[in-house]
Amino acid sequence: MNSFVIISDSSCDIPSQLIDKYSINIVPFYVSLDHEKYLKEIEELSVEDLTSTLVNHQIYPKTSNPPISDYIDKFKPHLEAGNDILCFTLTEKFSGSYQSAVNAAALLLEEYPSRKIRVINSFLATGAQGLLVLQAAYMRYNGLTLDETADKAEKLKETGRVYFTVDSLDYLQKGGRIGKVGAFAGQILNIKPIIALKDGELIPQNKVRGNKKAIKEIVDLTLGDVKENPQDYDYCFVTSNRFEEIELVQSSLMDDYSIDIPFVSIIGATIGAHVGPTVFGICLIKKHSKL
Repeated sequence: MNSFVIISDSSCDIPSQLIDKYSINIVPFYVSLDHEKYLKEIEELSVEDLTSTLVNHQIYPKTSNPPISDYIDKFKPHLEAGNDILCFTLTEKFSGSYQSAVNAAALLLEEYPSRKIRVINSFLATGAQGLLVLQAAYMRYNGLTLDETADKAEKLKETGRVYFTVDSLDYLQKGGRIGKVGAFAGQILNIKPIIALKDGELIPQNKVRGNKKAIKEIVDLTLGDVKENPQDYDYCFVTSNRFEEIELVQSSLMDDYSIDIPFVSIIGATIGAHVGPTVFGICLIKKHSKL
């Protein structure tokens, strides 16, 4: 196996069993539940505890990206061990995580000039970023070099998508994505926004009435992207607690289109703080072997 290490910031929301299976290293974001004390996501505040807090208490967390020092602390032991590094970050349009990683890499490469660090601005978030990181892990397993993997990942990220809706508009309103009037109207009329993450930005796609129509719209958008080649893509769901709906959609996609969505990304602090605990979404990316 090639001697390079794969690292991602924690916004990738990859399930812990896959992180362990593919030896992926995580640099945590910070989250504050009281707007004073900041904890490291995953390490000091588990995804399960965060989800429980958001579901059971009406609080609006704040997040902060990993500083340069955190990336240095994560990178340095691998460089000292003789390994190169491939690092993925949340889209730069949402966070300064990418710039922190780039600056850390520049400082360390002065100290370790024979080593190599590639930092990729994923242009993605949550499960779609996770799918990109996993594609890199598959490429590494298949024997591709760091540069081959990084170059292909830069192309793959353009195929990544997240389509999602939320049951409550409160968090989008608090985050400035919609106004108070829009949030109030949404609650009264049961309006659900359909939002896409593509090209590094959140893009409104549609508004529908009711959860069933919202989920159908997300499925239709996903199928529209993959067209007649659904097997050329990898998928995951993203949510905090809407597992019954996921089971129904999974069964339908398998029965009607032979699309298997093998895992659920439990949405973490970086995105969850802005959209809340009621997210339902589908993430997709093209398989590296089909690019």
